[in-house]
Amino acid sequence: MALHIGDEAPDFSATTTEGKLSFHDWIGDGWAILFSHPKDFTPVCTTELGYMAGLKPEFDKRNTRLIGLSVDSVDDHLRWARDIEETQGHAINYPIIDGADLRVAKLYDMLHPNASGEAGTRTAADNQTVRSVFVIGPDKKFKAMLTYPMSTGRNFYEVLRLLDSCQLTASHQVATPVNWRQGEDVIIVPSMPDEVAKERFPDGWKAPRPYLRIVPQPQRPGEPC
Repeated sequence: MALHIGDEAPDFSATTTEGKLSFHDWIGDGWAILFSHPKDFTPVCTTELGYMAGLKPEFDKRNTRLIGLSVDSVDDHLRWARDIEETQGHAINYPIIDGADLRVAKLYDMLHPNASGEAGTRTAADNQTVRSVFVIGPDKKFKAMLTYPMSTGRNFYEVLRLLDSCQLTASHQVATPVNWRQGEDVIIVPSMPDEVAKERFPDGWKAPRPYLRIVPQPQRPGEPC
């Protein structure tokens, strides 16, 4: 079944490098990012998991939990984690799901439902579509999805930027323009009538077109006044 932005993220129970969890309960009332990998001991993914570990404090500030998925066992994940720490300089500080049975990869539409075979006999090429990022809100619904080829390392600063945008939309009903960065002007969403916008943004806005209402960025949730 294809998954779309706005759908509820499928719930599941799984064993991870930090023990067993039920996904929706683990998310709690915050945000979550699930990012996936086709195989342990692969070069691009090794750089990604280490870099994400170094960025975890930024996600913590945004009330966002991180969880990885790789199509191998927890034992393999733990062995791989030693390589990641030694080569990337950051120890893994978030759970990685045991993906050896391919169940979560199929549940999240990252593998064909008929895909089969033991994790140990499957290659990264067999699992190459398992290269996705899912941004999930407190309502357990997908806010964004990204999928990359195996050969291209993901830009996790872009994931942070995307998360900031999604959180601003959820909190303030604003959208972010092309190449937006934290602190820059934003756009009032078209679905908000002018009467409501005047209450939300009493200082007014710039409108080069009636549908293009530009305002300074509201504070990010949790930022001091």
